[in-house]
Amino acid sequence: MTLSTMLSTMSAGMLRTTGIFALTLLGSLPLGMIVALLRKSRFAIVRGFIRVYISVIRGTPLMLQLLVWYFGPYYLFNLPIRGWRFPSLILGFVVNYAAYFAEIYRGGIESIPVGQYEAATVLGYSKGKTFMRIILPQVIKRIMPSVTNEVITLVKDTSLAFTLAYQEVFSLAKQISASQTSFMPFLIAGVFYFIANYVVAFIMEQIEKALNYYR
Repeated sequence: MTLSTMLSTMSAGMLRTTGIFALTLLGSLPLGMIVALLRKSRFAIVRGFIRVYISVIRGTPLMLQLLVWYFGPYYLFNLPIRGWRFPSLILGFVVNYAAYFAEIYRGGIESIPVGQYEAATVLGYSKGKTFMRIILPQVIKRIMPSVTNEVITLVKDTSLAFTLAYQEVFSLAKQISASQTSFMPFLIAGVFYFIANYVVAFIMEQIEKALNYYR
């Protein structure tokens, strides 16, 4: 296999990797906020359920969770798994990262002084408006470094898609390396991941600068 053919094949795999990354962010960022708010629910049973969910997700490997999402419906309910590979992959990533984002959100929300809630109440703001217009903008600014770290980690974690034999860039690198007895595919995959992380870090840095209203 020539270098150009190798690059073309792995570029297609990188597009699939990008798809996993984008869909995971689109699902996990809003779901994480919902989980964070439920974590602070006034109902003890809801708080307890969310604590268990976060504890299980953070206490078990993502690779194991992906296998459970993929094979679970078959072993538990005897449902066919044909066509279920990609949906289970995205579901596993979203549910996993939502738990981590939820804890980041919760830390940001709890860092806001109580006085700001009280001041908003005095000004006649409802709880919803207080959160959306006063609290949330400050939370986003405070949690950006932590969110950036998680997003960069997600870029690298997409390689775990090989667990379900999904043809993303890392899986293709392994296959090509085995068939060609060459280390070059891993080097190419490493360059792809590095570039992707560099782009993500650059974009997140620009967002942080835009939110830096103390300049």
